[in-house]
Amino acid sequence: MRLRHTLAAACGALALTAAFATPAQATTGDFSYRVAGLNGEPIAVTLHDPASDQCITLAEVADPDASAPAFAPHNDTDEYAMVFTEPDCTGDSWTLRPHGRPASDRLKLRSVVFLLRN
Repeated sequence: MRLRHTLAAACGALALTAAFATPAQATTGDFSYRVAGLNGEPIAVTLHDPASDQCITLAEVADPDASAPAFAPHNDTDEYAMVFTEPDCTGDSWTLRPHGRPASDRLKLRSVVFLLRN
């Protein structure tokens, strides 16, 4: 009986170790956007090698009641960037190509997710 419990605990520990040892997927490159600073002047913000397949709500504009959305995103990563008008990857969306040109100031966003497409 003790051997069975020991074996089960060892298998559980091994499974946990394997789960934590798996590296998080990250895209390679920079994703930048602009936000209005406290004085109203645009401030450039860059995400370096952001996580893949995870919604990223942009901290500077996370609260729609307290800030204007970010604007002019530029996807210089190796994955597609889907930008959203609302936090938590909700609202209207637009997809930016990998290593694309900067979008215009008219494209507003509050969150983004990076997706590898074939």
